[in-house]
Amino acid sequence: MEHNGEFKSLPVSFVPTPTRAFREHRKTVQVTLQPGRPTPAPLPLPIIAGSRVLIYKQDPSVGEIGIRKSFLPQVVLAGPKDARIEIQGLPTVTPNTFGDLIEVPGTDAFDAVHTFAIVRETLTMYQRALAGAALPWEWNSATNSDRLNVFPHAGVTQNAFYSRADKALKFFFFDTSTPAPAHRVFTCRSLDIVAHETGHAVLDGLKPHWIDSAGPPQTGGLHESFGDLTAIFLALSQFDQVEAVIAQTKSNLHDKTFLADLAEEFGLALGRPNGLRNADNDLTLSQVGTEVHAISQVFTGAIYDILADIFAFTRNPARKDDAATLYDAGKYLQSLLIRAIQAAPAAAATFADIANQMLVIAAADGAPVQYRNFIRNRFTLREVVVSPTPLTADHDPNVALKAHIQDAPGAPQDRRGCCGTMNLHEFSGGASALQSDLDALKKAAAE
Repeated sequence: MEHNGEFKSLPVSFVPTPTRAFREHRKTVQVTLQPGRPTPAPLPLPIIAGSRVLIYKQDPSVGEIGIRKSFLPQVVLAGPKDARIEIQGLPTVTPNTFGDLIEVPGTDAFDAVHTFAIVRETLTMYQRALAGAALPWEWNSATNSDRLNVFPHAGVTQNAFYSRADKALKFFFFDTSTPAPAHRVFTCRSLDIVAHETGHAVLDGLKPHWIDSAGPPQTGGLHESFGDLTAIFLALSQFDQVEAVIAQTKSNLHDKTFLADLAEEFGLALGRPNGLRNADNDLTLSQVGTEVHAISQVFTGAIYDILADIFAFTRNPARKDDAATLYDAGKYLQSLLIRAIQAAPAAAATFADIANQMLVIAAADGAPVQYRNFIRNRFTLREVVVSPTPLTADHDPNVALKAHIQDAPGAPQDRRGCCGTMNLHEFSGGASALQSDLDALKKAAAE
């Protein structure tokens, strides 16, 4: 310390207490003579658009996960609607002050929001799988940006369907006493059913000719299977659902789970304990004939087995949580399937076409050879393809697998067991037959 031009030592225990004037002096010196302490520039907070919604995370009958909040990271307008989807037929639901749509379960407003949210989450999921590319509806073009119209309460019947002619998804409701007591089933409240029908709309935009009944039975089976797989992949895209699956099955995907059981509440109303369909099945092509609903379960079952194989192979709970592993497995398999569909023939596609495209893309991705083995082995066991090498050997990525069980030339599609979409006149040949009658009438009148 300097005093009268001389420095004097201070006791070790002396702690200076800077005065206010001294602190101001130090600040001035730091500004003018020293670089000072670096001050990190704060990152600007992003402006996030989107809405919180309240939805059934599965079917109303699935108690493991129930009703929860979800976040839609897009602008949602009153309706609800956005640039691609619009709810119709119910009173308009308006976002609250925070832009959220939290409605009371069991009300029309809740059904409108829930249905909108599942359709939006499904479309977003597939667009993310294709690196954010927009997936148009079948009618969209450079001059047509019409939305998909969604009717949560379309009427009274045991049905739900996608209609290209109406540019719509329609979900119906019905009364039942099975299981007791008597109650009403709303198909729009089932994540599985809404995702399934949205899957038809997405696939129709990608492959418009696949939905026509004039194609071979396996092509119809691909459409119906894609709807079921869409419901499975949407569940796997949500962490809370994945965690519930892991807890429910103790990480054994072949244990009974809501992931494999589809549309449980609807299934219970028909006396089916495993929902309308069960993805964890052992059906082969030689067992199902030409009934499209049954054929679809062969493809769905093969993909579900591949999912279980990839999960079991990559599982390492000592280093990574099982839920995270299953989430990654589902995300990759979903991406693999949608890219294989993109690369498949525009018409008359077969199960073998998709299997071979999956093998090619998995090799190009640099995925472990075991993934290709799982794909080859499961489709071989389902009698979809024939492997030229033992299933214990690694698959050669340069070898295309030949189809095993094939549809007979000209075999008609039996769509009696399919969802409402596949039975609409516009897709099942009825519209063409009506038009043929009208053309014949016009010709006769002209003569």
